[in-house]
Amino acid sequence: MSERFLLVRMGSMGDIVHALPAAASLRAAFPRARLDWLVEARWLPLLEGNPDVTNVIPVDTYAWRSSLLNPATWASVAMTVRGLRGIGYDCSLDLQGLYKSALFARLSGARQRLGFEKEFLKESGAARFYTQRVRPPENTHVIEMNLALAKAAGADKPVVRFPLPARPEDEAAVNDLLKKNQLRDFFVLSPGGGWGAKRWPVERYAMAHNELARRRGWRGVINAGPGEEPLVSELLARARVARPAHFPLTLGQLVALLRRARLVVSGDTGPLHLAAALGTPVVGLYGPTDSVRNGPYSPAGRAAVLHHREQARITYKREDKPSPAILAITVEEVLAAAERVLGGAGG
Repeated sequence: MSERFLLVRMGSMGDIVHALPAAASLRAAFPRARLDWLVEARWLPLLEGNPDVTNVIPVDTYAWRSSLLNPATWASVAMTVRGLRGIGYDCSLDLQGLYKSALFARLSGARQRLGFEKEFLKESGAARFYTQRVRPPENTHVIEMNLALAKAAGADKPVVRFPLPARPEDEAAVNDLLKKNQLRDFFVLSPGGGWGAKRWPVERYAMAHNELARRRGWRGVINAGPGEEPLVSELLARARVARPAHFPLTLGQLVALLRRARLVVSGDTGPLHLAAALGTPVVGLYGPTDSVRNGPYSPAGRAAVLHHREQARITYKREDKPSPAILAITVEEVLAAAERVLGGAGG
């Protein structure tokens, strides 16, 4: 059986979280195997200290694309490829399904290269780089799809676990931030979401915030990524009960914050999936994306999904206008879902 594996799942946050069980299953099947993971450098903290992974190999394709005319860029690419080929991988698994991920799997020199059948790929042409194409179960979560790829590599028994980082320095930094902002019990709102079609209106987040704060006596924390500052400003301006907090966080600090949150309300974004994997109660708000395939996956069963699929077809097009399906979600539905995942317990 193969004993040297390369997993290629370069981004993004939620997708990396959903690939963790594939690594766990391979580790359980091959306890002494070399199991490396190729990832974008910006997501490296998600894999630090992962007991299922032997080595994490960071790359920065964003920087490479912005400096293609620079000889140093090509020298960096060549060094990465030489490093991969020098390992002598027996098997590579492309969990991403893009040309770039499939190409890295091919350039690694792995004799066996596993990927999905082309109709399950984001870029169907990537299938030409595989030696074996796997057909995952229909209408299932992406985690089960990834587990099907791991099974094809020899991991017959699925293992679903999410060994996310818990660095002492991140915990200490979040401790300080919570004390500085006088936060004890808190919930997190994440109003962003990559593109506009996935975003629930900010005014409804504010209404949900006000009612959650009133009912529970908890403070709110607003999480937002780069470029989402206007959403934060608008939500802060509309909040009327126990003004929410907002502060910048590193990726490791975000993990520490979400681990401590009493509840997370978010669209289909990385923080939602991260929180669900950590066992934090979550309410996921879905519009144009498929909640069956990409819904929050909570080992603790503490996830609620709101998705009016009848309002709009599933599409992953990056449109700016909010999907009719996301607009159909009411504040009352969000509050009721929050009560369900919280078990109706009081503050």
